[in-house]
Amino acid sequence: MAPLLTLLMLLCAVRGALLYHPIWKPMWPASKVPVVLPQLTEDLDAPEFTAEAKLEVTSPCGPECHKRALVPSYEELKERLSYETLYFNGSLTQTNVGIYGLNVAELARTQETKGRSRAKRQIYGYDSRFSIFGKDFLLNYPFSTSVKVSTGCTGTLVAERHVLTAAHCVHDGKSYVKGAKKLKVGFLKPRQKEESSNQTRSHLSEKMKFQWIRVKRTHVPKGWIKGNANDIGMDYDYALLELKKPHKRRYMKIGVSPTAKQLPAGRIHFSGYDNDRWGNLVYRFCKVQEETYDLLYQQCDAQPGASGSGVYVRMWKREHRRWERRIIGIFSGHQWVERDGMPQDFNVAVRITPLKYAQICYWIKGNYADCRDG
Repeated sequence: MAPLLTLLMLLCAVRGALLYHPIWKPMWPASKVPVVLPQLTEDLDAPEFTAEAKLEVTSPCGPECHKRALVPSYEELKERLSYETLYFNGSLTQTNVGIYGLNVAELARTQETKGRSRAKRQIYGYDSRFSIFGKDFLLNYPFSTSVKVSTGCTGTLVAERHVLTAAHCVHDGKSYVKGAKKLKVGFLKPRQKEESSNQTRSHLSEKMKFQWIRVKRTHVPKGWIKGNANDIGMDYDYALLELKKPHKRRYMKIGVSPTAKQLPAGRIHFSGYDNDRWGNLVYRFCKVQEETYDLLYQQCDAQPGASGSGVYVRMWKREHRRWERRIIGIFSGHQWVERDGMPQDFNVAVRITPLKYAQICYWIKGNYADCRDG
C-alpha cells in the first residue's frame, strides 16, 4: 500500500509541475495589430426601422465556401471596415476608414491557410448547457459580464460603457430592426423583496430582475450592411453598443483570436440568455471543430437568444504575469448548410481578427495608440 501511495503522490506532483510550469501555460500570442482610423463622416437619412429582429443567422455558405472566397483587396477591406453609427435620437452617420500598417501579402497567406477538417457529429443529443443560478454567481465575474439586449439577443460588457453583440441583433443586412430605435441593455440585479427561504432551486432565478440602460449609439460595420448572411457579410456579424451611462461592473477585455490549436484544450466558452430557458443565464463550453480566417465552427449547444454572446478563453498573459480571460469572438448562431444534398447544422462564432480588434478597440477608446496590443 505504501509504494502505491508514494507512486500516486509522485504522479500528482509531476502533473502539478507540468500544469504550472511556464512552458505548459497556454499563452496569449503576440499579434501585429494594424491601425484603423476614421477619415470622413457624413450624415445619412434616418433609418425607417422596418426589419423584424431575427435571433438566428441562416446561410448556405459553409466552411469550404468561406475558404474559397477571394482574399479581399486593400480597398475592399476599407469598405467593409467602414461603419454606420446609429444614435439614440434616430440620426445615422457613415464613417469611411483608412487602414495603416497592414501587410496585405501576409494577410493573404494567413487567410489561405486551410482550417482543420470537420468531424461528423450528432446535432441533437445530451444538452451540455448549464443554467447559472443565484446572485453569488450571476453577479460575479465572468458571468456578470453577460447582459440582455432588448431586441432579444445577448451582449458582453467590454468597457465601462460598451457592450459587444452581433450585428444581426440590430440590423438584418438591409435595414435596422424595429427594436433598434429605442435600444436598451439589461443588467441582472436582485429583487428588493426576497422570497421565502424554502423556495426550490428552479425558482431561484425569479429573485433576479433586469435593470435597463438606454444605448447612446450603435456601431455596425459596412461589411455586414453591404453583405448579408448568405455572402461574406457573416464574417462581419458584430456591433458595438455605447451606453448612456457607465454600468459600474467589471468587464472583459477583447483580444485577437488565437488559432484553434492555440486554445486551451481547443475549447471556447460563452454565456447567453437562450430563449428556451427564459430569464436564465446559460453557460457552455466546447471544442472548436474547424476554423476559417474569420469564423469558428463549434459544437456548443445553443438556442436563439444566445446570439451576440462574447466567446472567450482564459490564457496566460506573459507581460502581466497573470491569467486573463478575453473575448475572442461573437457567437452568431446556427448555420444550416447544404452538403452533398443533405442539410447540416453548424454553430458559428465570428473571430476577432487583428483588423476587427483595431476597429472595435478604436470604437471603445477613440485612440489608436491604446489599441496596438491585441
